[in-house]
Amino acid sequence: MVPFIFFLRVRFYVGSGLLILSSKVQQFYYTELRQKVLHSQSRHQEALFFQLAASALQAEVGDLVQGEGRQDRKCEHYFLPEDYFPSWLIKRRGRDYLLQHGPVLHGELRGVSRSQAILRFIKEVGSLQDGAVTFYRVRQEKKKPRSLIVLGVSLTGVHISEEVEGMRRALFDFSWTDIDRFTFQGSRFEITAVGSLCLPKLVYYTHSAFHSKHILRHLSDSHQLHINTRDAVSYIQQLEDVQASHFYKEAYICDTTCLTERLRCHNLTSSMSDCSVVVETAPAWTKEEEEEDEGSPSEAELWENEPGEVFVDSPAEMSWLTELLYGVSVDGPLVLPSSHWAAVNMEMKQVLWRRAGEGESLD
Repeated sequence: MVPFIFFLRVRFYVGSGLLILSSKVQQFYYTELRQKVLHSQSRHQEALFFQLAASALQAEVGDLVQGEGRQDRKCEHYFLPEDYFPSWLIKRRGRDYLLQHGPVLHGELRGVSRSQAILRFIKEVGSLQDGAVTFYRVRQEKKKPRSLIVLGVSLTGVHISEEVEGMRRALFDFSWTDIDRFTFQGSRFEITAVGSLCLPKLVYYTHSAFHSKHILRHLSDSHQLHINTRDAVSYIQQLEDVQASHFYKEAYICDTTCLTERLRCHNLTSSMSDCSVVVETAPAWTKEEEEEDEGSPSEAELWENEPGEVFVDSPAEMSWLTELLYGVSVDGPLVLPSSHWAAVNMEMKQVLWRRAGEGESLD
């Protein structure tokens, strides 16, 4: 009996963790995504890493105990930044910054169960540019092994980037509908885009015919999985949107030093004194409050002063119109079905036009 170790890797990434029925497989899936986040190079998605860290902490630590993570009790920090943030982000912001602000988003998830936190983490990783992606290294020219091209396979399509001095630069981003066909001959691997994109055939070279065949099989199977699961993912997304409509909250990280420097660089001296007061006194994390500036014109006033027609077809932008017509509060969850919007859309426009013509105030 000789002990041995299995090295498991995810072959197919999914749009929702609910598609993984086995709790053990879901745990393996979550574990690999945790490691991919730590090695991610998506430097332009810094805010997303704080959300991912919060979800991971809620899944692994549970509810934040009151008093943990405070500045006056640094000896009681309950996590290591190296376990939840990539190394480049730690160097950019510093460990103290992450230890100070990380627990705040974690605290926002109080009451979220471990399984829900894992599902939340899996969903958020899907927004990370190099998160739920399998990468293959190929060459652009057969006789130049150093011309490295990185071929990424995800649930939604294929991502092609060029690796230059350790940094990846995006070249092409194809959805499955953008691709006409894949072909290979020996180590030669070809990607043909649909004619409407007017792109030449992309030719790359793998290490061998075996690698080309493997990549082609992976692409084909990933495309088939996308087709088989897209209806289920769409249904799950609709359910999540309904649940999210009942609860909305935002939190922000504000680097006051960086913000002050940007204001100075743009020579905003006229409002610098006012801005500095806000920057220095406001907490680093704030919840967004819906307040209107009494001195600024309302949305209806702006509509009256501007020529031409204003369309209000978006349900997200029609809440104030609903209150105007029906005299009800729209602060709570939306009770009207989505089909109702199409019926009342024109009615709302007609009422606005009639009132505007009569010179009636919309406030």
